[in-house]
Amino acid sequence: MTRPEDCEGIEDVCRAIDELDRETIQLIGRRAGYGEQGVRAPERQRTMLEARRLWAEENGLDPDVIEDLYRNLVSYS
Repeated sequence: MTRPEDCEGIEDVCRAIDELDRETIQLIGRRAGYGEQGVRAPERQRTMLEARRLWAEENGLDPDVIEDLYRNLVSYS
């Protein structure tokens, strides 16, 4: 995959994003398999969301957006 700084045009950017999105969706599918086991653990959810917020900050992402994303993932599975 072309690194962002090495993209020579919109085609390179779109191709890389499509590849990353495909990988992301595959990982979400794997994650959903665990969520389908029906384990309800409210304390785990709280600490998981806190960790995802921290990871978001460490990667220069908006923690609120990432928390919303993970809340949706949890409710999906």
